[in-house]
Amino acid sequence: MKARIGVIGTGWVGTSVAFSTLLAGHAGELWLHDARGAVAEGEAMDLSDGAAFYPRCAVSAVPLAQMREADIVVLAAGRNGRPDESRLELLRDNARIAADFGRGLAGFGGIVIVVTNPVDVLTRVVQAASGLPPERVIGTGTLLDTARLRERLAGRLGVAPQSVHAQVVGEHGDSSVPLWSGARVGGVPLRDWPGWQVSEEAALAQAVRRAAYEVIRRKGATNHAIGLVTAELIGCIVGDERRLLPVSRVQSDGVALSLPALVGAGGAVDVVAPGMDTAEREALAASGAVLERAFASLAG
Repeated sequence: MKARIGVIGTGWVGTSVAFSTLLAGHAGELWLHDARGAVAEGEAMDLSDGAAFYPRCAVSAVPLAQMREADIVVLAAGRNGRPDESRLELLRDNARIAADFGRGLAGFGGIVIVVTNPVDVLTRVVQAASGLPPERVIGTGTLLDTARLRERLAGRLGVAPQSVHAQVVGEHGDSSVPLWSGARVGGVPLRDWPGWQVSEEAALAQAVRRAAYEVIRRKGATNHAIGLVTAELIGCIVGDERRLLPVSRVQSDGVALSLPALVGAGGAVDVVAPGMDTAEREALAASGAVLERAFASLAG
């Protein structure tokens, strides 16, 4: 099945989401919207010119109201982070956009994917403003952090990233929590891997957390990897793949953060608590507290 996919915001990130989604073949129709109408039209024209090189899909710029007819809507609107600015420092600027977007989707029958940072808090803002069930408002969360962790572990160990099974939970940001205790390489616990030292974990975790800052310092934004991540998430929903992915959604305690969830046609429907050691559980609780304080600050 191919879906009607809407992308709101055609800046660096939204355009990469659109491009990756087209190449993956998940969309039968791809709708773009931006407050700068001519930019959305130009991106749609540019992408359409490449139609001979991706699976069949009609690409067009549409009014915001038409997004209510989509199967999946991706929120990629908002400003990007500045060099050395934390994702949470983006909060006030982008929360207003997210809340307006959420209110416009009240009663929406599809699934919302939030990409705009700070993604966890904005996922909660969109869910509250829209009144949609938590499982149908999904943030990309720590999917990208997990991909970064796998890539860096693979490079350190000399294996393919596909052979590394490790994940990051909690905030997509400075309080993210790599689950070292459950990491596996080809079925072998990471901490049993020849030559691996537990002392390496702190530096690697910090490299994953700092990855976006390093990219932004050099080119001004991160966009390609998050585009690929979002297209992968779209594919899981469109194909009803029921894969366990570390995505952000409003959890049972009311905080939006990433935990493994079963993702399929109904959204992120079942959250599965991962195995954690004591230090990881404490770090996850601290991450949740950071996000709770950030959300509460919006009322001030």
